[in-house]
Amino acid sequence: MRYLSATDIQTLFPMTAAIEADKEALALYSAQKAKIPLRTNIDIPEYQGQSLYMPGYIQGAQPALGLKIVSVYPNNPQLHLPSVPATMVTLDPQTGQVSALLDGTFLTQLRTGAVQGAATQLLANSHVQKALLIGAGGQAMSQLEAMLTVRSLQEVYIFDRDVDRAYNFCRQASVKFAHQFPTHLIVVDDPNQVVAQVGLITTVTTAKQPTFDGNLVQPGTHINGVGAYTPQMCELPVSVLQRAQSIICDTVDGVLAEAGDIIQPLQAQTLTRQAITGELGQIINQTLPGRQNEKDITVFKTVGTAALDTLVAARIVQQAQKQNVGTIFGENK
Repeated sequence: MRYLSATDIQTLFPMTAAIEADKEALALYSAQKAKIPLRTNIDIPEYQGQSLYMPGYIQGAQPALGLKIVSVYPNNPQLHLPSVPATMVTLDPQTGQVSALLDGTFLTQLRTGAVQGAATQLLANSHVQKALLIGAGGQAMSQLEAMLTVRSLQEVYIFDRDVDRAYNFCRQASVKFAHQFPTHLIVVDDPNQVVAQVGLITTVTTAKQPTFDGNLVQPGTHINGVGAYTPQMCELPVSVLQRAQSIICDTVDGVLAEAGDIIQPLQAQTLTRQAITGELGQIINQTLPGRQNEKDITVFKTVGTAALDTLVAARIVQQAQKQNVGTIFGENK
């Protein structure tokens, strides 16, 4: 059995590879070549946490089988621990034996950033130059990297309720991407100060109220709703959903079961089921059109799916086996 740390994964699998793997996973999912039960969420109220179990199997020429165990504990940073600790287990589809363990925290960050990158690549206007990133927590760095990977952005505005965290994030990102992306990062006190100036918005928080004013969004803007993953959470304003020409999901079933952004307006009858256009995998498979006009407002909503974890992890393990990267347990001496 092979163990792959975050450093191992970074060495093996750049963001560009993760975006392509995510696209492959969603294309297979939408083609009904994946068996992905809705994840099991267990509340841990005593510690204000949640534990999630995400199994999956993907068919095809290179099948993938795995299980991700991920928890969400917002208070963990106070203990100097990640707020979203996770472990990914991959199995050999032919034998069912465990083949590898991966740092699931980094894998989650990578595949979640990459799925937003895939959506931005397919839906955002190619000429977009300014973006807004709302939320500077543990998922933010990969979200920023994905946006910068697929679009040549001149400026990215950063907002977080904790202004110190926003500035610290910008300092870290400026160092990390100094030689890769010539983008100016700017902290703002209020996201609504810049919503009308940007053509790309990514919100990645656990907010229970919309994180920006949808009425300020300009025609042609693409919006990624990444953070909200329970019926109680809601980052996206209903006003922008009502104005959008396309609302695209990573998986429609997952979004309708878990995303408060969509569930709440559907229940309030301020949004209709017909407003949900379809899945990103359908666009990749060319069974559904993407952006139709440069003036369209497009929205991508993701709650995550084990299809992403399972296939991305499998592709990482394949690279690790080829390059003999990682720590091997259980070898015969």
